[in-house]
Amino acid sequence: MPSQNHKSPTSAQWSKGEQATALATATDSSLQELSEWNARYMDKFGFVFLICASGRSTSDILTELKRRYEHRPIIELEIAAGEQMRITELRLAKLFQAELDGAIVSKAHSITDTSKLEDRMNIIGAHLRGQIGKPAHIPPRSRPPITTHILDVARGCPAKGVEVLLEVWKGNQPRPNFGGADKGGWVLQGSSATDKDGRSGHLMKLVEDLDPGVYRISFNTGKYNPDGFFPFVSIVFEIRESQKWEHFHVPLLLSPFSFSTYRGS
Repeated sequence: MPSQNHKSPTSAQWSKGEQATALATATDSSLQELSEWNARYMDKFGFVFLICASGRSTSDILTELKRRYEHRPIIELEIAAGEQMRITELRLAKLFQAELDGAIVSKAHSITDTSKLEDRMNIIGAHLRGQIGKPAHIPPRSRPPITTHILDVARGCPAKGVEVLLEVWKGNQPRPNFGGADKGGWVLQGSSATDKDGRSGHLMKLVEDLDPGVYRISFNTGKYNPDGFFPFVSIVFEIRESQKWEHFHVPLLLSPFSFSTYRGS
């Protein structure tokens, strides 16, 4: 159900609009079950269940809540933060569009002025919505499309000061071959080091449509864990044409003798 804690009328209105599909598909029993699972989630994690509810039915939200309830707290906190960012980006896009629409109404004093102003607003609006061809429901980016962070699961804290490299495959073959020589095929996109929160700086430019292809993100784990098993860790992943508007968060969960990763958002 829409939150009663919104101090801003506009924020409350947006929240209600984002949850319109969920409310339209809700039943008394599904709302009761959702309320019970929300309480269980709060008891386990200590914060409210966050999800970008726009376009989602009550059944979808409940299924996602149950799935995420099984996560470890450190993983769920990362996912919840990503969902909050998606909500914020969506609302910022709506806010900018509302400002643009208001400017057109208030400043258009003549047919000529209106035409000129609309031309400028269309240009600005195109930048806010991204390149032509981008789905209208996807908000503009506020960060580069590929990001990462490192969690030291042995110490239970973020891994600070780890060098990170991001590369893209530009070899003669469409993608690197397993077990094949790949010298000269990888092109550096950017490098950084993780901060006190375990997050790297920008590894590439902030672009709306990400070039499809094969990417490799590498971590200098040997310098961070001199006595560990891994001198470095490289993660290779492929981004397809249909995914170029999406965000790819590729975290590393690290200990001296093991590591894991997943695709976050």
